[in-house]
Amino acid sequence: MRPSWQLLARDPSSRARAGVLRTAHGEVPTPAFMPVGTMGAVRTLAPWEVEATGSRMLLANTYHLFLRPGGERVARAGGLHAFMGWEHAILTDSGGYQVMSLAPLRRIDEEGVTFRSHVDGSLQRLTPEVAVAVQELLGSDVAMVLDVCPPYGVSREELEEAVRLTSRWARVAKRVHGRRDQALFGIVQGGVDRELRRRSAAEVVELDFDGYALGGLSVGEPKELFLATLEEAVPWLPEERPRYLMGVGTPRDLVEGVRRGVDLFDCVEPARVARHGTAWTREGVLRLLNRRFADDFRPLDERCGCATCRRFSRSYLRHLLKVGESLGRRLLTLHNITFVQDVVARLRRDITEGRAVGEGWFSWPESGLQSQD
Repeated sequence: MRPSWQLLARDPSSRARAGVLRTAHGEVPTPAFMPVGTMGAVRTLAPWEVEATGSRMLLANTYHLFLRPGGERVARAGGLHAFMGWEHAILTDSGGYQVMSLAPLRRIDEEGVTFRSHVDGSLQRLTPEVAVAVQELLGSDVAMVLDVCPPYGVSREELEEAVRLTSRWARVAKRVHGRRDQALFGIVQGGVDRELRRRSAAEVVELDFDGYALGGLSVGEPKELFLATLEEAVPWLPEERPRYLMGVGTPRDLVEGVRRGVDLFDCVEPARVARHGTAWTREGVLRLLNRRFADDFRPLDERCGCATCRRFSRSYLRHLLKVGESLGRRLLTLHNITFVQDVVARLRRDITEGRAVGEGWFSWPESGLQSQD
């Protein structure tokens, strides 16, 4: 079956909406957050632990899987779901962002990108056709077109060229994509330039993809520009298709994105901050290496039902981090992803039950993350 998205409910006071993405690997209620499994695994967690967080869709990284172990090997294993032991939905990115950010000596031309692998320095070539072919071999439920994602602060000429190539490559990807059980999403670029963002949306939407992503945000721009661009850009995407905000997933950004009509999110941040001893809770951010947690025998979050909060104290988790025990990072990652999934679950309930979306149920301020250390 080809994945499809159905709208189920709207919030009358914002653009928030609830729906369901149906795939061959199960249904994904939206709004949804996708933990990042860069190389076919969410770092430190087993698939059944990720499942226990409430996650029903993961993101995997085409660039990394293209280099190691290769799409053909994953296909021989029965596809990415079988290879990594994950029974639910998977979205694979195109690899474009990683080429731009990781690969040294890259060269962009009309047909694609030539770059040297960050793994062994070998010369590699990624084109719209190759990005589609690799993702078809991986067998993900949702594949992304190859795009050009420039960082914040580049010249308008560079931004305009990124929009032009992204549209050109989207047309190629649409033409060559043939896997019927895999959705293909287009990507809208344009940075925080209103005119270019609108132009990109018009050109990509015209191609009639299964869903649409907003790329090139949360790449260094000020928060007010991020929100203003999101406010304007989301309505340029079709109402009847899922909308995906790439690389965004802090609790406050989830609330802001959902209020503006976004359905899908991904972000490495919950796992990344966990590896540095930080826990997200309903009261704010706990930096557990702080001395004041040494004799704090409460759970991280008394209202959280994850295994970390049910079994362990802040004091014990701090001890694990201080002695370098990897279990500490693992337990914090499990909690942080659970916390984010609890946030999106509550957002879905707000929408379907007619409550003000995301207001009054956790204490993080509008301005960002509140530290409780």
